[in-house]
Amino acid sequence: MTCIKSQIIALMILTALLTGCQDKKLPYIGEPDVVRKMVDGKKVEETIYPTIPEFSFQNQNGETVTGRSFEGKIYVADFFFTTCPTICPPMKKNLLKVYNLYQTNPEVGILSHTIDPEHDTVAVLKKYADDLGVKGTMWQFVTGDRNKIYEIGEKHYMVSAREDSTEAGGYIHSGHFVLIDKNKHIRGMYDGTTEEGTQLLIEDIKVLLKE
Repeated sequence: MTCIKSQIIALMILTALLTGCQDKKLPYIGEPDVVRKMVDGKKVEETIYPTIPEFSFQNQNGETVTGRSFEGKIYVADFFFTTCPTICPPMKKNLLKVYNLYQTNPEVGILSHTIDPEHDTVAVLKKYADDLGVKGTMWQFVTGDRNKIYEIGEKHYMVSAREDSTEAGGYIHSGHFVLIDKNKHIRGMYDGTTEEGTQLLIEDIKVLLKE
């Protein structure tokens, strides 16, 4: 009887865990605006969360990448530079796990912005991608105007991305992976230097794909 009760309790716990995963809703990150308007003669409030604005950069294949390149996609954004001696190598190792899981899924993308565009030319980014074993367009490594890269990083993705002569390599940038939904909202931020943060990101991508 005790054994049967234990099995029933274990089944209940498993069911609760599975139900919790299915019902999980990711938050919207960023300070929202509250818009008041009239609908059918009644005052209503609508919460508007910030979105990633339109952008234009150049990828490792010399192609222009814009916000429209990610229409209908969930994507993971991060900031790095190819000569980074500290957190970039583990971050890219962890992003490879995401790439390997989702590279054939047309609804998922990865967007890595260099913060050292003078050094990280198209040719340098191409070699960097090739050395990682990245093929196709699922994972875009982009370069462009330095100020625009820093602006979109710090004002819109809400991560640090700038020059800093006191830091190793001469730059400071966040170790976070930023998860963007199909409507360009930030839905999660994860420690990209850790296995735990990367696994949580992978699980939350699954949640967004079911939304």
